[in-house]
Amino acid sequence: MPLAARAARSFLKACARNAGRTRLGRAFSDSMLEASFARTESVVHQGTQLRFTVPNRVSLARALTFSTKEPETLAWIDTLAPGSVLWDIGANVGLYSCYAAKARQCRVLAFEPSVFNLELLARNVFLNGLTERVTIVPLPLCEKTTQSELNLTTTAWGGALSSFGSLTAHDGTALERVFGFRTLGVAADEAVERLGLPAPDHLKLDVDGIEHLVLAGAARTLARVSSVSIEINDSFAEQAQAAERLLRAAGLKLTGKAHSDLIAANPAFAHTFNQLWVR
Repeated sequence: MPLAARAARSFLKACARNAGRTRLGRAFSDSMLEASFARTESVVHQGTQLRFTVPNRVSLARALTFSTKEPETLAWIDTLAPGSVLWDIGANVGLYSCYAAKARQCRVLAFEPSVFNLELLARNVFLNGLTERVTIVPLPLCEKTTQSELNLTTTAWGGALSSFGSLTAHDGTALERVFGFRTLGVAADEAVERLGLPAPDHLKLDVDGIEHLVLAGAARTLARVSSVSIEINDSFAEQAQAAERLLRAAGLKLTGKAHSDLIAANPAFAHTFNQLWVR
């Protein structure tokens, strides 16, 4: 970030802190916060129009790159049978949950444990009139049902790169935690068998480094699914090898992997691909 931009940003932050010290300043800050959540961005993909809440730069960037960040994920969703059950594991603010529910009339279970993303996820589901098709599950999936910490690298709305029960980042390096809290994690098999959640026909799995741990708690669930779209970092050998073993054991076959030019251009994610596994 240029020096002038950093200086301007620091100045604005200082002004915001000082404004909160007076009644008028607090009223102004409240109004600004409410106004930020009133901002929306419309996107259209393959004839499907959606609107997303964009209170900050992160959420706006997600909306603006809707069609270009993960075109392979959208292309896969376009193949899902209308009315099928999709588990969106690591739903973030719900871009793909909303698209699957509206474009393919899928019944979606959106798993998202981040308290900073849940409000935007709920707002986006409501904003698009999809409350009857999308069920929000505010819990992480994991290897076995347990209590542990959700470790986050950011507190920004729409942020990513968090990890449940692990301090390993998406690429196998050490996670740079800035926030965390203790919560309950659930194994996928137990979510179906004990909580009564509808078993998925399809899985979308993007949990930034613990994909293999989620799969380890989903053996019986995987045995029934038709397809899995999973984000894997090829340089994270433990994740890649364990995920492949578990998916093959479930009778699934890898049909390809892809990432967009947008992802390929980012050195931090150049080795990250969405793999597609089918029965």
